[in-house]
Amino acid sequence: MIQEENDPALLAAALGDIARARGMSQSAKASGMTREALYKALRPNAQPRFDTVNRVCAALGVKLVAQAVAV
Repeated sequence: MIQEENDPALLAAALGDIARARGMSQSAKASGMTREALYKALRPNAQPRFDTVNRVCAALGVKLVAQAVAV
């Protein structure tokens, strides 16, 4: 079974898919990053810093939500 819930590389790749669909140049400009830095941060198996993920989410209009899980 694949554990997708806590996989930062999967999150980075998903954000990369969204950014490419919307245009990397526009996404990079909106996030305050260079296009090359955005590609590097969101490549498969990347582990971007939370600050980077937060900036990219804001630029893409995506919101991360903390949700309690049953233990």
